[in-house]
Amino acid sequence: MGVAIRDILTDCKESLAWSDLPGIAAVDAHNALYQFLTIIRQPDGTPLMNGAGRVTSHLSGILFRTVNFLEKGIRPVYVFDGKPPELKQETIDERRELRARADEAWKTALREGDMEEAYKQASASARIDSHILESSRELLDLLGIPCVQAPSEGEAQAAYMARQGKVTYAVSQDYDSLLFGSPILVRNLTVSGKRKMRGRTITVSPERIVLSSLLDRLGVTREQLVEIGILVGTDFNPGIRGVGGKTALKIIRNGEFERIIAEKQPDFDPAPIRDFFLNPPITDDYTLEWKAPDVEGIISMLSDRYDFSEDRVRSALARVPAKGTQKTLDAWF
Repeated sequence: MGVAIRDILTDCKESLAWSDLPGIAAVDAHNALYQFLTIIRQPDGTPLMNGAGRVTSHLSGILFRTVNFLEKGIRPVYVFDGKPPELKQETIDERRELRARADEAWKTALREGDMEEAYKQASASARIDSHILESSRELLDLLGIPCVQAPSEGEAQAAYMARQGKVTYAVSQDYDSLLFGSPILVRNLTVSGKRKMRGRTITVSPERIVLSSLLDRLGVTREQLVEIGILVGTDFNPGIRGVGGKTALKIIRNGEFERIIAEKQPDFDPAPIRDFFLNPPITDDYTLEWKAPDVEGIISMLSDRYDFSEDRVRSALARVPAKGTQKTLDAWF
């Protein structure tokens, strides 16, 4: 879900064209997979599946979005979550319960013939299991796209890589990347394009948030931005009831963070959460190397095992640009 500070970031977002985005993008893999699993579904909410009943929505998303990235001069690296911190366990349990409820509501809507409600509830029931993770990494490897295994939160690792200059920006729908210190966050990169929402079609465009500009505009430090997050609630704490982004910003500007916490949540210690955002577990044990896609390997995986149309897969892979005037895939890499 991420930290809910959208209401104070409106003036800090910059809409982008794809031509503004070439570079190396550290993609929050779990966030992207949830987007694919949520959006790529049948009208009744059923995810795409092969003949054996294996979910393939995520594979479709990875293939076509990654090819789109490469076409636009974006070299993605997918950063996968590691072991979640103990601080997150309550949130994990709550999300598991919400998905279970959504799954039951989906089945009810199907029985009642309410396809709009069925799609909504099915999307909310999306979950990532070992099959999703293993098949995603297999496809990315065949596509020649590097993956990084974070020791803990993928967003924290992506932010660290951006601060180190190893990547151009971090990609996620969640604003946590900013609290983790990513100099640049790009949103909507994995979901851009035309989308149906509440019965109408909208166009979703990429947007960029520059951390230094955000802090200047709000008049806060990064540590204070983390404290704003703690007040409204993060994946690691529920926040204070009734406190949204604007109220939290006012509290921080008035220097009342400690007083409000002591008054509203006297048994809560914000220090571990603050420290986790400012000093999360990260690693330098990774290699960023992009290779030419293994076309026949991809066909073997997607068409032979997951029932993708071979023509569609080959057509997508043919869009991966060659460098200069050379025509082979290898030349681009």
